[in-house]
Amino acid sequence: MKSTEAQFSRLVSIMDDLREKCPWDRKQTIQTLRHLTIEETYELADAITDADWKGIREELGDLLLHIVFYARIAKEQQQFELKDAIEGICEKLIHRHPHIYGDVQVKDEEEVKQNWEKLKLKEGKKSVLAGVPQSLPALVKAIRLQEKAKQVGFEWDHVAQVWDKVEEEMQELKEAVNSNDKHHMEEEFGDLLFSLVNYSRFLEIDAENALERTNKKFQHRFSQMEAAAAAENRMLHDMSLEEMDALWNRIKKSES
Repeated sequence: MKSTEAQFSRLVSIMDDLREKCPWDRKQTIQTLRHLTIEETYELADAITDADWKGIREELGDLLLHIVFYARIAKEQQQFELKDAIEGICEKLIHRHPHIYGDVQVKDEEEVKQNWEKLKLKEGKKSVLAGVPQSLPALVKAIRLQEKAKQVGFEWDHVAQVWDKVEEEMQELKEAVNSNDKHHMEEEFGDLLFSLVNYSRFLEIDAENALERTNKKFQHRFSQMEAAAAAENRMLHDMSLEEMDALWNRIKKSES
């Protein structure tokens, strides 16, 4: 079996061939690849959620191809080469891990994160929140913003305080609903979601993954409900809510 280095070189060589000989690959730009890269990233996320190691291996390969593709285009435009990107991340990792490559002492992972953020500010970042991409999905962005803020001490001390905040936001949402002010309702609903994400962090639960698991569970149960209705030669839209609810509960019970 070829070494990792040999296989990586093979991938770069294949990318060079495709860029020169394949009409589709030759036509691509960083802009046309962007949405494809996002799609591949979500496919990797799906495989991770399902703990599908075969899928993870495949999707990592697809993402690696995209990295090599971008680097090839950058080389053509005389911006940088693949080795420059690799060298850059190597130097960054060494610089931001002084507890490994220097004489800095840390007691736990939290101190590692705090040092990381301090180093980023020294490197020119204007805010500890500056590294959170604007285009992240809102739920993921909420997690990252909270994690970043935590590194400078902007964090509740106890989980009970976080739950108190959730209850406070729930009450404010109820009041907004009673006022029938759509703009205010949306604002308070967002505050409640943000506080629930915060609560998930204190429970050491991945809010994004938890919601995706629920999405998958709903999809599975709903499709089972459709199949159960079809077995009775019926369609869901012809059934009452009570009949559908009975099917749902029967499917839910069978799973347990």
